[in-house]
Amino acid sequence: MDDRQPLDGVTVISLSGNLPGPLAAARLTALGARVIKVEPPAGDALAAAVPAYYEELTAGQEILTIDLKDPAGRGRLSELAADADILLTAMRPKAAAALGVPELVEENALVHVEIVGFAGDRADVPGHDLTYQAAHATLVPESMPTVPVADVLGGEHAALEAVAGLRRKEQRGSGETGGIVRRVVLDEAAAWAAGPARHGLSSPGSHLGGGSPFYRTYATQDGHVAVACLEPHFAKSLAANLGSEHEALERAFAAEPTAHWTEFARTHDLPIEAVVAG
Repeated sequence: MDDRQPLDGVTVISLSGNLPGPLAAARLTALGARVIKVEPPAGDALAAAVPAYYEELTAGQEILTIDLKDPAGRGRLSELAADADILLTAMRPKAAAALGVPELVEENALVHVEIVGFAGDRADVPGHDLTYQAAHATLVPESMPTVPVADVLGGEHAALEAVAGLRRKEQRGSGETGGIVRRVVLDEAAAWAAGPARHGLSSPGSHLGGGSPFYRTYATQDGHVAVACLEPHFAKSLAANLGSEHEALERAFAAEPTAHWTEFARTHDLPIEAVVAG
């Protein structure tokens, strides 16, 4: 049995903090890469905000504290880069340029996965998940998203671009040298995530947005359940047992506790789950 991982032998240097970069680094670690996480003296803000999540995302990684604003620190980074394959950053282009990142990538023929907020002439405009979602109509006014979709999807895109960059490096001719840059734009990740709503699939009142009585949440006697009986055979079974109109299903689910409905789902082979409180 071959127990090698796809990225065995690949070394990643991550200069990225907060969320998209660490998510990408965690995915690359899971694929077998050696990840060296370089943090500033102040540490990663994620560690201060949510220590348990930080520990989860950095498991199996080497964490080094290096002051990249100091020449000695940049020299240490250059030493690490000489034996690395991928550089992962999450900063605005002007900040990367100030640290000499483009030169580092070129000199060491690295695959540079750069996570930025915006593309084009807005590349140096600051932003965060909340603002990217705001720009693509995935926010409900006066409420906060429970999942930072641009950050999460951006992290997945970054891991994919790292692998794509390695593949591109393999495809190069003998005369091609230097670094390979793969850019991940979080604003574009937010637009990609907004596709279902933009095309009317999950917008309010649509098929997946509460318009169907077979795909929505219902209050129970002591909580809530999520009902996802989209396919005709699931919808037919639910209708035969409880009804096919929203009002009928609302009354039925409210009459029994959540445990009753999870057992009902098992008995009738239906996609119904208890809603777990955050």
